[in-house]
Amino acid sequence: MLKQERRNQILHLLREQGAVTVTQIAALFDASEATVRRDLAALSQLGRVRKVHGGATLVSQAFMNREDAFEAKTFQNVEAKEAIARYAAAQIMDDDFVFIDAGSTTYLMTTFIDNTKARFLTNGPAHARTLAQKGCRVFVLGGELRRSTEAIAGVVAASNLQRYNFSKAFLGTNGVSEKQGYTTPDTDEAMIKAVAIERSFVSYVLCDSSKINRVSAIGFAPIDAACLICDRCPDEGIRKKAILKEVDEA
Repeated sequence: MLKQERRNQILHLLREQGAVTVTQIAALFDASEATVRRDLAALSQLGRVRKVHGGATLVSQAFMNREDAFEAKTFQNVEAKEAIARYAAAQIMDDDFVFIDAGSTTYLMTTFIDNTKARFLTNGPAHARTLAQKGCRVFVLGGELRRSTEAIAGVVAASNLQRYNFSKAFLGTNGVSEKQGYTTPDTDEAMIKAVAIERSFVSYVLCDSSKINRVSAIGFAPIDAACLICDRCPDEGIRKKAILKEVDEA
């Protein structure tokens, strides 16, 4: 059995039973106890299980009611974000008109973009500056600039966004879950994300695995409304419902 498949099965077992022992998992999947402990350690690092003596228990879905500042987020899960950002940037073609959402992973995406024939609109001033320095034709969305997230949002911004039609949109999210879909703590920023998806032919949500099964207050799209680009997705329910691209399938 492949490593990722075994870990998905461990999560499935935990959802059914609430708790499992190392010995039980090892016997069930014909794996060594050392392998099972490594699996549980990896799932614990992702926030999916809680390790206890001799086994693990299921960690319930986490609810987040605040958002870290843009600067702080740039130092979180950097390796995963870079892999996601690199793949996302490669999806841009010469004739695309692209919306790029504010956020740390989408900002990293702009550093990998080398297609200067495409046109861009963004609600992230830092994103616009990087694109302009690369020689791209870039437009900045008008509206209120939020101090902490460095995103342009609000009713005016959402109204301005309604004027455009995009071939592709690349969005950030604070959480993704099977039932609640894509979520964010801020109503105004959720409005921007929802409008961008509505006005785009194809939408992508960039999300590292630390945000899987995290839920914020405001939903902006169901899970199948966009292609989810993540480093890896350990949740079987999300895997079944999402349009999914994992960039780290090891």
